[in-house]
Amino acid sequence: MHAFLAELGAPGGRLIAVGAVTGLATLTGGLVALALRRYLHVFLGFSAGAILGVSLLELLPEAIRAGGGAFVTSSVYAGLGFLAWLLIDRLPWSATDEPPNRRGRAHPRAHLGPASLTVHSLLDGLAIGVAFQVSEPAGLVVAAAVILHDLSDGANTVNLGLIGGGAPMALLWLLADAAAPLVGIALARLTHAPDKALSPLLAIFAGSFLYIGAGKLIGESYRRHPHLSTSLMSVLGFGAIYLLASLAPP
Repeated sequence: MHAFLAELGAPGGRLIAVGAVTGLATLTGGLVALALRRYLHVFLGFSAGAILGVSLLELLPEAIRAGGGAFVTSSVYAGLGFLAWLLIDRLPWSATDEPPNRRGRAHPRAHLGPASLTVHSLLDGLAIGVAFQVSEPAGLVVAAAVILHDLSDGANTVNLGLIGGGAPMALLWLLADAAAPLVGIALARLTHAPDKALSPLLAIFAGSFLYIGAGKLIGESYRRHPHLSTSLMSVLGFGAIYLLASLAPP
């Protein structure tokens, strides 16, 4: 156990604590959304804007930077991510007009959105771990930005779970999402991803998040509550991520 802690970071205990706080932020945001699901349209509207913000203000710019400024290449990968999730979401075996929570089980596609957010949280943990390898101050700055936006990540995971399969499924994915950053931190200390794979991966996730936000959550929130206030919540969610992105290091 001591050898594992030593391998995780220097100091290992502080790095683990950062991962735990990140997971706690995700869990807190998700539990708030779960407890107030009668106002689901409000959270869906906010989540739509927040996911769009994560896609356009965090993931895509980071993909372009990681790719050496190759804007067109990153945009192509983002487009492929968008189209891939579009096709998966509309596969014949997953298409139905009946709400999953009324059938008593979730559609296979219902797990795709929460799963992508969980993988995103895993990548957040990887980013924290890599930043700590550079320096402890850099790691703490990255962790602060991740912790702040993980509050919305937890709410987004719950919202997608509620749409797809109801409260039990939402809670299971929330727990997985809360644990993912700590797993990512551990992986960052134990393995090293190829540099060439980072930019395409980030761009693909940017495209998939763009589809989730624009193709699913915006329409679903407005269908549940067709009023201007719902759209304003999306604007607020986007603005919140803009503020959080401005806190991240360049």
